[in-house]
Amino acid sequence: QAQLAESGGGLVQPGGSLRLSCVTSGFTWDYSSIGWFRQAPGKGREGVGCITRDYGGTYYSDSARGRFTISIDNAANTVFLQMDNLVPEDTAVYYCAVGPRYGSSCPTINVESFRSWGQGTHVTVSA
Repeated sequence: QAQLAESGGGLVQPGGSLRLSCVTSGFTWDYSSIGWFRQAPGKGREGVGCITRDYGGTYYSDSARGRFTISIDNAANTVFLQMDNLVPEDTAVYYCAVGPRYGSSCPTINVESFRSWGQGTHVTVSA
């Protein structure tokens, strides 16, 4: 059974950076991707981006592209979300989850397509 655990959240000023970690276990990378999601106060959960191992194929939402970068430490089975140039609208609980893989890429960041969610880590962007 897949288990995921996020960490690295905290308080950061606008324009700052944070790196979130997602430690993974219990699933097969050959058939799966890892997605990052967020849920802002009073809003629904939305996809941020996803990644597959081996080829490191990635996909980002419009709001994340150019500011956020997803990467993998294969040896540690850990997926990272590097967030730069943060704005208050990035304030949310961030989650990782297991999702589908199509060849070398992850085809979707729709919430309904992912499972085995971590407990989340809080990110607050405020002056």
